[in-house]
Amino acid sequence: MKPKDLIVLIGIIGIVLMMVIPIPILLLDILLILNISVALMILLIAMNTKEALEFSIFPAVLLVTTLFRLALNISTTRNILQHAEAGEVVATFGRWVGGGQIAIGFIVFLILVVVQFIVITKGSERVAEVAARFTLDAMPGKQMSIDADLNAGLINEQQARARRSKIEREADFYGAMDGASKFVKGDAIASIIILIINLVGGFIIGMAIHGFGFAEALETYSILTIGDGLVSQIPALLISVASGLIVTRAASDGNLAQDLTAQLFKYPNLLYIVAGTIALLGLVSPIGVMRTLPFAALLAFGAWRMKKLQEKQVEQEEMLVEEQQIEEVRNPESVIGLLQVDPIEFEFGYGLIPLADTQQGGDLLDRIIMIRRQCALELGLVVPVIRIRDNIQLRPNEYVVKIKGNTVAKGELLLNHYLAMSPGFDDDSVLGIETTEPAFGLPAIWIDEQMKERAEMSGYTVVDPPSVVATHLTEIIKRHAHELLGRQETKALIENVKESYPALIDDLIPAVLSIGDLQKVLAKLLREKVSIRDLVTIFETLADHGHYTKDPDVLTEYVRQALSRQITQQFAATGDKLKVITVGPAMEKKIAESVQQTDQGSYIALDPIVTQQIYSKLNEQVTRQIQSGQQPVVLTSPTIRMYLRQIVERTMQEVPVISYSELEPNVEVQSVGVVNL
Repeated sequence: MKPKDLIVLIGIIGIVLMMVIPIPILLLDILLILNISVALMILLIAMNTKEALEFSIFPAVLLVTTLFRLALNISTTRNILQHAEAGEVVATFGRWVGGGQIAIGFIVFLILVVVQFIVITKGSERVAEVAARFTLDAMPGKQMSIDADLNAGLINEQQARARRSKIEREADFYGAMDGASKFVKGDAIASIIILIINLVGGFIIGMAIHGFGFAEALETYSILTIGDGLVSQIPALLISVASGLIVTRAASDGNLAQDLTAQLFKYPNLLYIVAGTIALLGLVSPIGVMRTLPFAALLAFGAWRMKKLQEKQVEQEEMLVEEQQIEEVRNPESVIGLLQVDPIEFEFGYGLIPLADTQQGGDLLDRIIMIRRQCALELGLVVPVIRIRDNIQLRPNEYVVKIKGNTVAKGELLLNHYLAMSPGFDDDSVLGIETTEPAFGLPAIWIDEQMKERAEMSGYTVVDPPSVVATHLTEIIKRHAHELLGRQETKALIENVKESYPALIDDLIPAVLSIGDLQKVLAKLLREKVSIRDLVTIFETLADHGHYTKDPDVLTEYVRQALSRQITQQFAATGDKLKVITVGPAMEKKIAESVQQTDQGSYIALDPIVTQQIYSKLNEQVTRQIQSGQQPVVLTSPTIRMYLRQIVERTMQEVPVISYSELEPNVEVQSVGVVNL
């Protein structure tokens, strides 16, 4: 056994022996001073703990100190009744606290007992009981949270074991505190009983045995009783306060003093209000300004001082953040953060900052939200967050759009002007700065506010700069939608479908196709501006045909045929004719004969001269359709559609190519041109 363990055992045995063995007066004084010192030390420890488990031995300490205090009470009572004295400590407290007046001493003692018993002890007991109950009720949820973090890889097994141990210790601690708080309550009751015994018993013994007169016996035993009660109740009160602090202390980063100063004085402006209220109280009440103004001035000075300290602290924190950022840049590992590429970026010169600044009336952020909603409805694609930033390297009125770090489009705006697009004939009276509409490349002019009404009356389409940017950004997203759909985005779409159609997803993935295969098919559909919003139909089709082929080109053709109603409505409204450019038999035969089959799939190998002839013939028909104000649509047989699309998209990416099997039977098709070799 270690020496310190032996000392603790001897101390506990000594406390028990004190109850039955008389103690000399001098030793009793020393033990009473030790009792006050221990109580004060416990209170200071409770104030400086950050969480209850830092003082987990407190329930046992509470029991030992209560037992020690009761042993001292018994020893002082024995000396008071036997020798009519209990040492200098008890006598001093009896005379000093009461100021030589027995009634005042009794009142002070009773007040201490009431405060401890009714206020502090009862409150601590209730808090400990509720804390123990809630801690036990929260244990299953905390255990599940630890298991979830462990399964997700956020913590390791050692950290999980430490957290579980902490939860168990918290439950044990608050359970022990719930019981230990009863000791303090019992100690307060015992102090009242011992007070009555000392006073009544001492008065009788003093007159009957020691031969004291009535007045002498009353004075002697009253002082000793009051002193004994105060010497006992002051340490008891300190430990009761410590008990209340322990059970009401929430886990934080500081001790009680740090939390008080940080939280109570967090709002220095409120102290100005308090100072003004105190000063006003002195002016309108009989208290007088001589008593209130100094205190109000002190509060105001304190508020001013705290505000300065807060401003200084904010500056220091900003400097610290800047130093950390500089240190991160100097750190070789910080280069890894530069590898992150944003899916979509919108950068603009400083002259276009009002577009994004809400304080200057800019609504670009709201328009981007609407663009993402529009793309979700039209394409079935969840557009990633668009990064918006200013770039001083650009011209003041210039903006660029980047996809994965690469510039794909740029434009220039005049904020105090409107973009006017001609209806097909120019009005010489509409004057402005010639430019090109960025989204579709149409000729346009920038006009000012005075010219806007005249341009509208002349048939011009007039739009404001934010609308120009929104339209351009929408078209860029639609054009590059297939680049924004990766495996991670595809998985998110799959999970969304799985919530409503779990059987479909379980049958499709991974038994038939992988996430990568699905991503390729969906990207090919988006590349030709075919909406993937109807994922159920797409996945059903892939589940049916995925057993026979894994070629994404072939699977895409099957999906397009399954989406025939959607594709038909995309190019022809209900009841309208669909005007198309058809492909002649000779060209179809030539393309079909040029298809080469390999193990990795099929590809087309056309002679460059033939390819150039196809471009030339097709360009003539497309140009004619555009000049007539109609959208060019190329119609061909299902067998060569994807190969013809591969040829067309190199120079005419915006021209859709559809097959006969992708049209509904009820749509009326009218050929407005034939492309043939």
